[in-house]
Amino acid sequence: MFKPELFNSLKGYNGKSFLSDLIAGVIVGIVALPLAIAFAIASGVGPEKGLFTAIIAGFCISFFGGSKVQIGGPTGAFAVIVFGVVQEFGFAGLATATVMAGLLLILLGAFKMGGLVKFIPYTIVTGFTAGIAVTIFTGQIGDFFGLTTGEMPGDFIGKIGVYAQSFGTVNWYSFGMALISLIVIFVWPKISKKIPGSLIVIIFATLLNLVFEHFFGWHTDTIGSRYGEIPSSLPAPTLPDFSISSITKLFPTAISIAVLAAIESLLSAVVADGMIGSKHDSNTELVAQGIANIASPLFGGIPATGAIARTATNIKNGGRTPIAGIIHAVVLLLIMIFLGKYAVYIPMAALSAVLVSVAWNMAGIPAVKALLKGQKSDICVLAVTFLITVFVDLTVAIEVGLGFAAFFFIKKMIDVSEVQTKQNVLTG
Repeated sequence: MFKPELFNSLKGYNGKSFLSDLIAGVIVGIVALPLAIAFAIASGVGPEKGLFTAIIAGFCISFFGGSKVQIGGPTGAFAVIVFGVVQEFGFAGLATATVMAGLLLILLGAFKMGGLVKFIPYTIVTGFTAGIAVTIFTGQIGDFFGLTTGEMPGDFIGKIGVYAQSFGTVNWYSFGMALISLIVIFVWPKISKKIPGSLIVIIFATLLNLVFEHFFGWHTDTIGSRYGEIPSSLPAPTLPDFSISSITKLFPTAISIAVLAAIESLLSAVVADGMIGSKHDSNTELVAQGIANIASPLFGGIPATGAIARTATNIKNGGRTPIAGIIHAVVLLLIMIFLGKYAVYIPMAALSAVLVSVAWNMAGIPAVKALLKGQKSDICVLAVTFLITVFVDLTVAIEVGLGFAAFFFIKKMIDVSEVQTKQNVLTG
């Protein structure tokens, strides 16, 4: 049954619980602001679309979800898929694919498929997550060094080629800002774990850039110089194109978005369960993810899922019910309405540092090292999934990775069967 956790949490809800959720929701909303903008830019769309996604999808995931503390919004995992879809089919194609993915997620939840996600091999999840991290990092090299590159190709080799040709255009001011910002992000947790380093970097880099540009004439690209103004309100809802041709050509992409959303959201929910000693309803969570991914593109947003880092931030700051997630979405809406116009001054170099730090955290180097010490079959699946994610496509990587994993699983079963048969013959 579809049982949103919100309605269970309201039983016995009191002022003390609300105050705790309020504090957590406000903090997570502030934390989510630079990430929503950064992930949208990494996806090849305007920064405002990241805010629309965090507000609309974040609200839906908390309101309808099966987890007490899940925080939803745009994530780095989707940046690779979204970038490729936008380049090939435009934002209209992305909106169609995202709504289709939402419908698939609702079907997965309705048919109680939430438990099946746990059977996706860990090697595949680790492989494509590491591949996504490399792709995100690669996409930020231009802004990190302040290169003048023009329009970037979508493939890994093409990007490296453009960077190699453009390296003579390094903007040392942009590079210095990005490098210092990155150092601050990694050092900041030793100073404070309550306030994220990414937010500190965005605020101070923006203020310093205004000072340096005014007094010294130093220039680096900002959100405003590249994307123009950020709207101070949500757009009116619009329906995507659902022609037969659009559905046919975008269906494989919709499957990839749905699978990735299911995996990431349920992994995040499991991690959250361990942190608060609770248990989420995986099927209700999938339905909520589906609703969020239908609503998000209607209001100009991109794909969304549960975000592990923001969910953990919510828990650490006292959030214990979906009210905190709803407050986080409202806080983002208020920030966009009253402070969105100031986001145009944020330097792209600082945002690139935020995304490079996200890529580093996503890479899961300890997990990769552990798997490389394991069985050859696991190493093969990991390597194939990683390489195809980086050099070909995430959709293909998931398909091929599952194929390899299935092949090695069948081989193991055959080997075990042969051993048992020989033992039976010897003992018989």
